[in-house]
Amino acid sequence: MVAPAVLIAVALAALLLGLAIGGAAAERTLLDPGVVVRFALPISRTIVNIAIAGLIGSVVMAVWALASEKPETRTAMDLAAGSAALLTVASAATLLFTYVDVSGLPFSGDATFGAGLAQFVTEVELGQLWLLELLLAAATTVMAFAIRERRLTLLVLVAALATTLPLAQQGHAAGSSGHAQAVNSLLVHLIGAAVWLGGLMTLVFVARVVDRKRLAVLTSRYSTLALFAFIGVAASGVVSAWLRVGDFDALFGTGYGQLVMWKTGALVVLGVFGAFQRTRLIPRIASSPNGGRVFGWLVVAELAVMGVASGIAGALGRTATPVSFEPAQDQGSGVTSAQWLTGDPLPPELTPMSYITGWKFDLAWTLVCAFGLALYIAAVIRLRRRGDRWPIGRSIAWFLGLAALFYTTNGPFNLYEQYLFSVHMLGHMMLTMVIPIALVLGAPITLLLRATEKRNDGSWGGREWVLWMVQTPYSKFITHPAVAAVVFVGSLWVFYFTPIFRWAMSEHLGHQWMIIHFLIGGYLFALSMIGIDPVPYRFPYPMRLITLFATMASHAFFGVTMMTGDSLMLADWFGAMGRTWGATPLADQSLGGGIAWGIGELPTLALALIVAVQWSRNDTKVQKRKDRAADRSGEAELHAYNEMLEKQAARDERAQKAQENARSV
Repeated sequence: MVAPAVLIAVALAALLLGLAIGGAAAERTLLDPGVVVRFALPISRTIVNIAIAGLIGSVVMAVWALASEKPETRTAMDLAAGSAALLTVASAATLLFTYVDVSGLPFSGDATFGAGLAQFVTEVELGQLWLLELLLAAATTVMAFAIRERRLTLLVLVAALATTLPLAQQGHAAGSSGHAQAVNSLLVHLIGAAVWLGGLMTLVFVARVVDRKRLAVLTSRYSTLALFAFIGVAASGVVSAWLRVGDFDALFGTGYGQLVMWKTGALVVLGVFGAFQRTRLIPRIASSPNGGRVFGWLVVAELAVMGVASGIAGALGRTATPVSFEPAQDQGSGVTSAQWLTGDPLPPELTPMSYITGWKFDLAWTLVCAFGLALYIAAVIRLRRRGDRWPIGRSIAWFLGLAALFYTTNGPFNLYEQYLFSVHMLGHMMLTMVIPIALVLGAPITLLLRATEKRNDGSWGGREWVLWMVQTPYSKFITHPAVAAVVFVGSLWVFYFTPIFRWAMSEHLGHQWMIIHFLIGGYLFALSMIGIDPVPYRFPYPMRLITLFATMASHAFFGVTMMTGDSLMLADWFGAMGRTWGATPLADQSLGGGIAWGIGELPTLALALIVAVQWSRNDTKVQKRKDRAADRSGEAELHAYNEMLEKQAARDERAQKAQENARSV
């Protein structure tokens, strides 16, 4: 087909030009791998990026936009399987070229080359990441070829998204400054670009098996995805570029900076294409006789610009950055203990003002909050335009919950939690107790179900997926109040008294898992106690209060255990930071236990108060319902009850007289 050929040709041309501009095509003075590797490595890496885009974009379209029983979904999944297979081959090639590049050894079939390659993929982080990428790509290929059922396609989507993790980890050396921000930004960039480019590629292939009216519908759905992807790519591109460029002089005066500007220009052009697509193209596809031809030409032009961006991205990956990303462990004797452990310098002394002025921004969680706010507002506006009301209190609760989530993941908790156990514990309480209460009271699932229209074309949107998920056996299990309470309470003990704690503190992936786990665990517990959204089962109100008091006791016991402990948890972490300010590590740990015991109980008391209020309101509603039923039936139930009593009294009177007559005889 013309469009994919244009994409690949333009991407390769832009890659070669970018290598020349950035200087990566030039022969290196030390350990030069040769001209073949100098060009083959960035080419294979660019193919990896394009293959990931085809994989993720096609599966996302199959899950969210396409009808599962029609040829359009089969076409998309065939594209996903082919892209996954291409990713597997390209990952293997990139792994081999990368080893030759970093080792300086020429290609060879002897035992020395093989042994070195084996050591590279088992002991060197870069090799391990490429091996993981290869294995994930191979597993995803098998799944994409084997799975066609709608619900199981979610597994393919999860596997496809997982293939971006090793690439994001490679983009910034572990142990170097700004590692967490850079990895999250690159992850957002990779996923956003994949959905954007891959979704458009899917439209090209699907256009062959649908009519123009259906193509207009699918293009409209893709346009919504592309809008969110554009925002994510633009925001992450700015953050990633600034971390690597450092200042405006490097932006204009280095090859890397010039490539960044070229890529920015391509992004702006793509934004213009997207705006034209939403405002002018989609209405013309179905209504105009030339709509299909216009769509084809625009898609070819847009893919060409995407090819430019992809090629430049491949060149950027091989171009030296103005800002060095050398890990702290490799920087010599001037590195502090905090830098050695975290990669970042020790922050200034924590003071009360630090809770206002201390910030460490995380793009991924910022976008989560921004998108959550935007989608909620859009849903409320849609309800109001339809003439329906949405309680303002629920909106306020949702906004407060997102504001607290943004503050926790971007503010002083994120800045200091690696160095002070007490701050870490305070952030834990926010994630697992404070934020979930506000989010649950916002009733997002109820809002989604009310604001989203039901689809009738065989595809599943947000409404259909949510309705299915709520009724799955897993959902029924995990949302059961007893299970939610066990997860809520048990997570404290399992997390802090197992190696998971160390993993979450020292590894970026572990830290992100910690945030997600605490947030979901707290949300499920709050949902089972005070939730408005539908769940299969909730405890009666008295049992809810008993459950809450039991969790309070468990929190108190955990906090007291922390406060009275005489051994330091993660002594080689919190005790080795080299802090010259603040409490000693053991005293700080005791303070963290006090936070878990004292401050952590306040949200639980708030939950108990809300449960009591809901219980009271529920009794009032039940009584009002009974009163209205009595009014409608003219007190029929009461009259029937009185008649029953009268009949019972008459029977008793007759029985008594019969007994008296029997005695008289």
